[in-house]
Amino acid sequence: MTETVLANARLVLPDGLHHGALVMRDGQIARIDSGTAVPAGATDCEGDLVMPGLIELHTDNLERHIQPRPGVDWPHGDAILAHDAELAALGITTVFDALRVGSLVSSGTGYGEYARGLADEIMAARAAGLLRISHYLHLRAEVCSETLIAELAKFGPGDRVGIVSLMDHTPGQRQFANLDSLRAYTRGKYGLTEDEFQAHVEAQTAMGNRVRAVHEAATVAAARAMGAVLASHDDTTAAHVAASAGHGAGLAEFPTTQEAASACHAHGIAVMMGAPNLIRGGSHSGNVAARDLAEAGLLDILSSDYVPASLLGGALMLGDLWGDTARGIATVTAAPARAAGLADRGALTEGLRADVIRVHRAGTMAAVRGSWSAGRRVA
Repeated sequence: MTETVLANARLVLPDGLHHGALVMRDGQIARIDSGTAVPAGATDCEGDLVMPGLIELHTDNLERHIQPRPGVDWPHGDAILAHDAELAALGITTVFDALRVGSLVSSGTGYGEYARGLADEIMAARAAGLLRISHYLHLRAEVCSETLIAELAKFGPGDRVGIVSLMDHTPGQRQFANLDSLRAYTRGKYGLTEDEFQAHVEAQTAMGNRVRAVHEAATVAAARAMGAVLASHDDTTAAHVAASAGHGAGLAEFPTTQEAASACHAHGIAVMMGAPNLIRGGSHSGNVAARDLAEAGLLDILSSDYVPASLLGGALMLGDLWGDTARGIATVTAAPARAAGLADRGALTEGLRADVIRVHRAGTMAAVRGSWSAGRRVA
């Protein structure tokens, strides 16, 4: 029997902060005590926050490790381990690694298939006991693509796919409604002339219009077959949200307007926004500010998106904004656990999985002083 006791801590419990001690035993939260006493053998947390391990539903961080510079393909095994260790050190104990499915293979501005192979490498590292934290897969289904149905068919119920999101990057709508932003990105990345860019937009628009209905239907069916939560992405209008609700989406990733976020709540769909948006004070692409949605009561979950360190900082910032630290922390613990259907974690509650972190705050900064995954110290 293995036991770890974190004492003299400010415990972030579902109903608020309480001074006390947390006992982890055999991978579970065994007991929660009140008071400032430090029993023999316990770790004195010196008043630090002790909270559930953070849950990340959407991150592109693994891609950054696989391609640290343009044109550099780093060995995937090393990249997976570095990604895993980074998240553990930042207090993230459950991650849904986002992998794109759906490729463009006949275009000079295309991109190839990679998700099945990388998923196999992640799961092999997990089976070998090399990973510190709990990994699931998040398949980002690119509607405007040529190979989506074939790539989805390579995944099944045994692949730990927890989320499937509908991504529609057809030019002229959602994230790419502003063609000037798309122009700057595409021409800069591929060195296109203006005529080549226009031809690209026309081809992608035609493709999106041609395959949207069949690809959306295939994605919804695949999510159901895999037992995964269906998520929408970049909903912009109430009509987009109504379509997402019709598909059975339970999660909305990064709605781009307050209209869409409000419609999500009306349909009972949880709203997830990017912590970088919150910390920077706005969206880098001109979409609705996460802070505005938080102040309107329309923000449920935070994602670190492309900056893993932003998850803890963003949750604490929300806690300060709302005057309720526990509520802020719930956006990166209890709320994502609920949205992803993980009933065994996300709260400091007796009997739940002992995914726990210790955090020291100093002004606006916060440092993770320890991370435990299923009761095992991982950082």
